[in-house]
Amino acid sequence: MPAPLVEFLQFLFSGITSGAIYALVALGFALIYNASHVINFAQGEFVMLGGMVTWALLSQGIDLPLAIAGAVALTMVVGLALEKLAIEPARNADVVTLIIITIGAGIFLRGLTSVTLGKDLHALPSFSGDEPLSLLGATIMPQSLWILGVTAGIVVLLHGFFNYTLLGKAILATSHNRLAARLVGINVSFVLLLSFGLSALLGAVAGILIAPITATHFEVGIMLGLKGFAAAILGGLGNGVGAIVGGLLLGLIESLGAGYISSDYKDAMAFVVILGVLFFMPSGLFGRRGTERV
Repeated sequence: MPAPLVEFLQFLFSGITSGAIYALVALGFALIYNASHVINFAQGEFVMLGGMVTWALLSQGIDLPLAIAGAVALTMVVGLALEKLAIEPARNADVVTLIIITIGAGIFLRGLTSVTLGKDLHALPSFSGDEPLSLLGATIMPQSLWILGVTAGIVVLLHGFFNYTLLGKAILATSHNRLAARLVGINVSFVLLLSFGLSALLGAVAGILIAPITATHFEVGIMLGLKGFAAAILGGLGNGVGAIVGGLLLGLIESLGAGYISSDYKDAMAFVVILGVLFFMPSGLFGRRGTERV
């Protein structure tokens, strides 16, 4: 196979892998925004907690599957506590106040993690070895296949949950009209709480999946959170399909830009995407045109 095509495939595999992680983070933003109209800037800290808590449990001799389960559970508890202790008491506050609350929560979680778990980089072991696989001349790591497979599985499960379960439909109803949902007997407060728990779960899974490739530390959630937010904005904030498409597109833009332009600008791509969408397509690819939900 020609070298330029192999090089393109390598960039493509890398971009799709990163994009799947951004899609999971973006889905977390979309879940909370739909249910509560809150933009949760502590979403990146859920990603950080997933990786850091898994490492901490592994360092205590706990097997990887149990460490992963424990990290996801603890991160979900943190998400539920954030909604119950910080967001719910300020439910009637303006949007800027709620954003500041989530930013403050993120700073608190980063500080607490740095004090309790340290500031060093930590890598998780790959789920099924480090031997790269050859595909059409390019190589792909087994962990990348885990990322793609788990992300696809989560998307399928979320689709089934929202479309075929009463609880999922209750969340959708609350996202469309909170007052109407309350009038037909839906426990809106529980739905809002659940949305934060699910969002924390998605973030934790993303952090665990990416840690064997990029390592994890107490500040890893800052950039991953921003990129997930950029993906959510690109797809249309609050749109689940848009979050997935936006994440994959952002990953491809980053990878191809780093490969063909310069790797120095890799992290800047997310900010370019945010500015471009805000200037030329404020509603995103799949957002509602001419409406505002704040």
